[in-house]
Amino acid sequence: MRIIPYADAYRDDMIFMILEAKDALGRVPTLNPDLLDIQRNYFDKGDMFWLALSDAGRVIGSVGYSAIPGTDSVWLHRFYVKAALKRQGIGTALYLHAEEHIRKAGKARVRIHLGGPGYEGSRLFYRHFGYEYEQDENYMVKILRSDRNFPEKDE
Repeated sequence: MRIIPYADAYRDDMIFMILEAKDALGRVPTLNPDLLDIQRNYFDKGDMFWLALSDAGRVIGSVGYSAIPGTDSVWLHRFYVKAALKRQGIGTALYLHAEEHIRKAGKARVRIHLGGPGYEGSRLFYRHFGYEYEQDENYMVKILRSDRNFPEKDE
């Protein structure tokens, strides 16, 4: 598996993977409009979007983020893993990749909207990575630690 910035060559495969993942969650597999133009909706705004690719070059996961203007926060978006490949470390690898980039971009908070009932697995996943409920059970936030907040180790 490898993680790459989104490229248009993978658009249709990404869309199919996301629709399949939504269907596996029992959701009506509809497409979010931002996915139709990743360049305009993410990259042109200074945000990011990544794909996880299998060794065969197929899309097996996705994640993106959008900065919240005027804040030190971002929204994590479109975090999906191919349904048949869950619990194999793909989501963890995508998440850690995105979080590292978010930290390097100088952001201090990552927010997520879970979308209601049916996302119990997502809640557990995010709790594992230190997220707390923010407004209600559908919103979570993580405060990113900065190395500047901790005393340097004695060497």
